[in-house]
Amino acid sequence: MLESLHIENIAVIKSVDIDLSEGLCVLTGETGAGKSLLIDSVSFLTGGRVSRDLIRAGEDRALVSALFSSPEGELAEALSELGIDLPEGDGLLLQRVLTRDGRSTARINGRAVTQGILREVGTLLINIHGQSDNQKLMQASAHRALLDDYAQDGDELEGYRGVYGEWKAVRDEIAGLRRDVAERIRLREMLEFQIKDIDAAKLKAGEEERLTERRDKLLHLEKINRQVGLACRALCDGEKATVTALCDRAEAALSSIAGIIPECDGLMERIAAIRAEAEDIAERVREFADEDVGDPTAELDKLEGRLDTISRLGRKYGEGVEAILQFREEAAARLTVIDTADERIEELEQEEEELRRRLTHRAEELTAIRKSAATALSQAVQEALAFLDMPKVRFEVAVKATEFGAFGRDEVEFLLSANPGEPVGPMVRIASGGELSRIMLAIRSVLNERYGVPTAIYDEVDTGISGRTARKVGIKLATIAKGSQVVCVTHSAQIASLADAHYVIEKRETVEGGETRAETGVRRIDEADRVEEIARILGGLDITDAQRAAARELIAGKEGL
Repeated sequence: MLESLHIENIAVIKSVDIDLSEGLCVLTGETGAGKSLLIDSVSFLTGGRVSRDLIRAGEDRALVSALFSSPEGELAEALSELGIDLPEGDGLLLQRVLTRDGRSTARINGRAVTQGILREVGTLLINIHGQSDNQKLMQASAHRALLDDYAQDGDELEGYRGVYGEWKAVRDEIAGLRRDVAERIRLREMLEFQIKDIDAAKLKAGEEERLTERRDKLLHLEKINRQVGLACRALCDGEKATVTALCDRAEAALSSIAGIIPECDGLMERIAAIRAEAEDIAERVREFADEDVGDPTAELDKLEGRLDTISRLGRKYGEGVEAILQFREEAAARLTVIDTADERIEELEQEEEELRRRLTHRAEELTAIRKSAATALSQAVQEALAFLDMPKVRFEVAVKATEFGAFGRDEVEFLLSANPGEPVGPMVRIASGGELSRIMLAIRSVLNERYGVPTAIYDEVDTGISGRTARKVGIKLATIAKGSQVVCVTHSAQIASLADAHYVIEKRETVEGGETRAETGVRRIDEADRVEEIARILGGLDITDAQRAAARELIAGKEGL
């Protein structure tokens, strides 16, 4: 059960705290007071999408938090499977923050969670039924999902979808292999040409780097040889002050005083090491010179031609030798697939046949569950509609066979007959606005009674109805509220008078920073204020004693339920 709700900086709501009770909680207020903002806030809290424009002007962030009573039984197990810690005896605290830059963060019992986890937890704790639900009823594609909700066939549907994915992948591969024969021939010829084109070049991995390095050396051969000569002469090949000659002179000088200064022996060893290092460096530098090049221009032409070949292939098949060779491997693999297409098709057809048998079995199981649930749902909704002043309306859930699809082999559609003697037809073409509201309430009440969540919110379920029918809708909500908490936003006095707890949403003007601003507040009202509020809803520019008397009569009527 939703025990309390805290909202900060959502549009005209600056800060609101609502303590909710068990049973039927009704929220009323003038048009434009901000009733829809409460629904939007709860939707945002439970993982719904919301625009950052909803943040109150002048504020950096919006926050919504809600405390739910401690989950028990199957609900506690489901939350535990999602990794939600449930300290014994403590409630469940959900919190979500939206910042001006569009980012949002979510926490459950103080621990950060993903939006996906928040959304899953939200669906376990609370259901929101608004005008969009009525719009969904006008879409036949939504009927299958509602029937599946009632049938609770999630495991069977997941199993079917797994096999369906495999089957579809095999069928797609077969279709790809069964392309037009002429197209396969053209593709084969193209692949053969590409492979021959690459093979003719006889490329080797790393070849381009080696060729580039050799070309660059030949282009600068004169400079290289000249600088190599200078370096070698400075190190040891020169006639005068080379490194090795200077080392010899220094070693001889220290040798003459080694008998006097013992430390000279160590220094002489270090000089000898320097001399050996200089000779080694000179030997390595000599290797940089290239004295075996007969005709550098001819070799350069040959290198440039080879690099041009690699460049030409690179423009067609990928930059660099490695990419070209990889392209060749892939082309060869594709060619093999084409050459063995008939054998592969035969293998795939056998696999497709086996998958189709499995898929058919899964689909038949799913269909059987849906048909059984459709019969039960039709009867339950029919009974609920009779209570809601639609006794002559016939409601049926039709399950018809169709082609294999992502959700089974069934086409589900809600059928309706609004008048006696008329055959049932597609509900999307027959039902009026007021009927849709009651049909959705009937369906949702049946779903809640069978597999309900702790809290259900109904947003303006009284749309298109009034009088006796609205009273029946209120009684239905009160009946649902005996098994779970129901929060209802309404404009109907007949519904509001049946509340176990009544809250009024009011918009007032406040002064902030010298500016007058609108601000929405929510307060729970007592019996005296309830009479005034329900009398206001009954209508008239001024509340009369007659309206107050009618309000008292409506409130008193709850006692007989």
